Amino acid sequence: MTYAVVFVSRTGNTRRLAEAIPPALGREACCYFGPPSDEALRADWIFAGFWTNRGDCGDEMAAFLARVTTQHIFLFGTAGFGGDPQYFADILGRVREKLPAARCCGTFMCQGEMPPAVRTRYEAMEDGPQKAQSLRNFDMALGHPDEADLQALACAAAQAWQKAGQDG
Repeated sequence: MTYAVVFVSRTGNTRRLAEAIPPALGREACCYFGPPSDEALRADWIFAGFWTNRGDCGDEMAAFLARVTTQHIFLFGTAGFGGDPQYFADILGRVREKLPAARCCGTFMCQGEMPPAVRTRYEAMEDGPQKAQSLRNFDMALGHPDEADLQALACAAAQAWQKAGQDG
């Protein structure tokens, strides 16, 4: 079995997650690592990483996922506004809808640190509960994905990969 790690990362958060996968699965089976490319479609498995854009993956990843056919897929992503498992599940559900013919064999989402400009935008908001919540969330996202996030992804990816190997 071969695999590709395909990702789109605006701030580096999703790339950090992507870099945790090859050590967990073994680098020798990795036939592609990088942005969406037809080269990645040659793999048996695709680990597809995205940053959250308005509750979904961005257009570049969506276009790539639409070209996937028979490969096993493992989706992983980061979202600046995190902490709510249902929010993560909703994002993954929308991204999964972009896989018409492929099999999704696992998912992982975690919070991702946001650029300082986002905090500046939040600070300029009118005082109130939404501003306070946005600032709290921004501060909670600092440092993510952290080592625990990277380990959790590596574990989830390895479990999905091993299960597929056992199932033939």
